[in-house]
Amino acid sequence: MPVLSRDNAPTFNLPGICFTTLSSPSRGARENAVWEVTIAPGVSGAPHRLTREETFVALSGSAMVELDGQRFDLVAGSTLVVDAGQILSVSNVGTEPFRALAVLPVGGQAVVGDRPAFTPPWAA
Repeated sequence: MPVLSRDNAPTFNLPGICFTTLSSPSRGARENAVWEVTIAPGVSGAPHRLTREETFVALSGSAMVELDGQRFDLVAGSTLVVDAGQILSVSNVGTEPFRALAVLPVGGQAVVGDRPAFTPPWAA
């Protein structure tokens, strides 16, 4: 199915963070999972790494990104490319929600600390 409706897109919530699956294998995609992430003001992201390259396109608001110990501002209209294996956290230190699209190749997994790699449900 080439056109997927947001109306029936699966949504996953963590405290202060919402993931809306736009495309993924469970929605018929074969190569890439794409989701919208919304981070509420004042929410700090958990450090993690990915087994494949991940791309974020900032849509609105701003975020502070920590990538392998370096800090970057991610603002609407900018793009962040995270290499596989880099330690990443995305936090919203602003006063409005931060929204971005994220793209991860199918088969990419997340690793948090020393836990086993897993496929995030919004990318499955």
